[in-house]
Amino acid sequence: MKTTEYIAFAIDRLPKGYVFTYNDFTTEVNKKEAVIKALNRMVESGKIAKLSKGKYYKPKNTPFGNLQPSQAQVVKDLLEENGKIIGYLTGYSIYNQLGLTTQVSNTIQIGKNQIRPNFKRERHTISFVKQKNTITKENIPLLQILDAIRYIKKIPDATIESSCKRFSAILKKLSKKEISSVVRLALKYPPATRALLGGLLEQLQQVSLTGPLLKSLNPITKYKLAGAAKAIFNSKKWNIV
Repeated sequence: MKTTEYIAFAIDRLPKGYVFTYNDFTTEVNKKEAVIKALNRMVESGKIAKLSKGKYYKPKNTPFGNLQPSQAQVVKDLLEENGKIIGYLTGYSIYNQLGLTTQVSNTIQIGKNQIRPNFKRERHTISFVKQKNTITKENIPLLQILDAIRYIKKIPDATIESSCKRFSAILKKLSKKEISSVVRLALKYPPATRALLGGLLEQLQQVSLTGPLLKSLNPITKYKLAGAAKAIFNSKKWNIV
């Protein structure tokens, strides 16, 4: 099978919105130049689209034009390496998914143990949030919640009061085991995050699990979160003002 035929056959089997590079074909077609030329010809014909230098995707056609790939596809090379999870979508990328805002941002934020400077990838700005906990597939949803609590003041088109109410609804759905994990993971977050989480959990009658959070806080430090007291009855105990 010729290079062009092989690539066309392989791309036909890919799902819409899947991002790939010429490296995805070199194991079967060991001719880099030929692969790149074939991919560029397919871009010109409209069969595939170019995301950024060396990155292509299979577009999904709609009456309003081609849909861009999902954010996870755009940055998948930054989330996994050799089958190991090294990062996760967070911040602006998941506020909408968590029901904290209706806005969708062009900024893709990634939580990683080792961060790097921000950069652009087509219309997206890629930025990074330092994560001190070990990142696993199981704890990513919990880390996303904690990151959102940490940056509660930066959630677009949302008040701290409305966000606290939404966090209460999110935390209420977690199992006791998951809440224990959230508390453990939160111990590596800033004090204000720990205080707000503690107040939210007590609001949900999870007092027995909040001990480590309260013990980790300086009893004289105040945490300025205007509006939180309207949604958390015990805000004074947690020094939230």
